[in-house]
Amino acid sequence: MGFALQVFDESPERNKSESILLWNVLINGCCKVGDLDKAMELFEAMPERNIGSWNSFINGLMKNGDLNKAMQLFDEMKEKDVVSWTTIVNGLSQNGDHQKALSMFFKMLEAGLRPNDLTLVSALSACAKIGALEAGVRIHNYFVENGLRLNKATAAALVDMYAKCGNILSASKVFEETKERDIRTWSVMIWGWAIHGFYGQAIRCFKKMMFSGIKPDAVVFLALLTACSHSGQVDLGLNFFDSMRFDYSIEPTMKHYTLVVDLLGRAGRLDEAMKFIQRMPISPDFVAWGALFCACTAHKNIKMAELVSEKLLQLEPKHPGSYVFLSNVYAAVGRWEDVERVRMLMQNQAVGKDPGWSYIEVNGQVHSFVAGDHDHTHAREIYLKLEEIVSGAREQGYMPETGWVLHNIEEEEKEDALGSHSEKLALAFALMNTSPGTSIRIVKNLRVCGDCHSLMKYASKISQREIILRDIKRFHHFKYGVCSCGDYW
Repeated sequence: MGFALQVFDESPERNKSESILLWNVLINGCCKVGDLDKAMELFEAMPERNIGSWNSFINGLMKNGDLNKAMQLFDEMKEKDVVSWTTIVNGLSQNGDHQKALSMFFKMLEAGLRPNDLTLVSALSACAKIGALEAGVRIHNYFVENGLRLNKATAAALVDMYAKCGNILSASKVFEETKERDIRTWSVMIWGWAIHGFYGQAIRCFKKMMFSGIKPDAVVFLALLTACSHSGQVDLGLNFFDSMRFDYSIEPTMKHYTLVVDLLGRAGRLDEAMKFIQRMPISPDFVAWGALFCACTAHKNIKMAELVSEKLLQLEPKHPGSYVFLSNVYAAVGRWEDVERVRMLMQNQAVGKDPGWSYIEVNGQVHSFVAGDHDHTHAREIYLKLEEIVSGAREQGYMPETGWVLHNIEEEEKEDALGSHSEKLALAFALMNTSPGTSIRIVKNLRVCGDCHSLMKYASKISQREIILRDIKRFHHFKYGVCSCGDYW
């Protein structure tokens, strides 16, 4: 950039005044290296701007996370093309503001512009991230109504959207209708089956891919290991792990090793998991040790859990998970003084725990809830509805699993703490605002706790509804009081 700016400075004034492209290239370069101040200086000094100037600078702002300035410039643009809108939709989605990304996408359609493939893929990706199925279906309908042909990129995005929004059958239907399939299309379908717990379909899809002549890559093996882990198919998973290395010469990444630890740990083969992690050719990271810790707590191996917690604290002393994990271990055996000590340490280190949040789409509108949320406009009604759900579930035999609350407090207070989990608030809101028989789809950013999992089963039975909950690990389909995971998660 130093040389580029020097050449620009030494260019004759005539060249600078006649060539907008010269300015645009330099602005783009400044944005790429994160020098937004210089980019802004150049943008404001330009003798003349074209639509490419605006698009380049807005794209640079988005890539550097300055959403407010990017939106301000976008609003100031007198003329906007498909690239302008795509830059905004893609930028918002990439920066995690998926609701705004979808809102801008539909505004673009209202403005009469025809989206390109990147716009469509970005919008579908935003739907997938927050479980906005209704918005995804509207985009799919746009394809059909405008006679758009699915290509590799848009087909993969559509399959991924349906799978991650909880409608795996629609994902499969789109996949079967897709004529052009590359490794990406196949891998999103295998992933879809895997995260929904259908390991048999995931493996059948893998075999079909092989017969079609496409060789698997590292991502496909991640999907296969995930499918095996969620269904307890330990030996099959280990076979895939060996096949990946010896048959396809694919070097496992940390994610592959972590999934093998998870595979063994979930099945209670903790000693094997520990030996595996100790023999890994690469140093296990926080996530790998975290997978082993979760298995230790699930199978109540306190001694190993304490050992693993120390590893986690050594690796990332500032990570909130390290402290939560350790306090979890002590709480499980009633060592409340140690729980308080860890929590005080957490406060002294200024470590904050990530709040749990959940998204739910009702009547085309996405609503978000955080744990303990009292800011929602209908908070009072939501909590009253939740009391009604819990009361009905108790009559059917539900008992709040207060072991999921880590404080040494009275049982009644523990139940209050459990009652404010974000997925429960989302469930109450959905039951209040959707018609009987409608499926309820909830997306959560953390792993669902045992108590919420239990309540969802009772709620599905009482309400006679299917409740589809996507947590950070997988999908849970609750129907008639039973979960698709078979309580193996």
